[in-house]
Amino acid sequence: MGKTQKYEREFKHFDENGDGEISAWELKQWLAAVGRELTEEEAEAAVELMDADGDGKLGLEDVARLMEEEEDDQAEEDLREAFKMYEMDGSGMITDKSLMRMLCRLGQFATIDTCKLMIARFDINGDGVLTFDEFRIMMMS
Repeated sequence: MGKTQKYEREFKHFDENGDGEISAWELKQWLAAVGRELTEEEAEAAVELMDADGDGKLGLEDVARLMEEEEDDQAEEDLREAFKMYEMDGSGMITDKSLMRMLCRLGQFATIDTCKLMIARFDINGDGVLTFDEFRIMMMS
């Protein structure tokens, strides 16, 4: 399924006048339906920012790009929250001890040596800890 097909049904539903484009008002209604409130000014700014052809409205391609970016932002936020659970004392890194502690909380007991091996597998710079970027790579593999 292409990225535009993924949103086509919703797009048609919120294209209230059936012109094949989403106005700022229609975008505001769409986002309100999914729990995201925008002011009229914010909706107009979003349309202006994402409008590829400059006609003041969003086509299906524009909306698909907007929704993909929104999903990417949410995934990044979720990943950062997960990272915070594993890091030790807000240090910005996952150590063998913090990994062992979190695995224990999750009911997966591991030794320090096992945790060191897990970290080493994704520790790109070899410093013995995982940064957020290294954690992201680990979670995507």
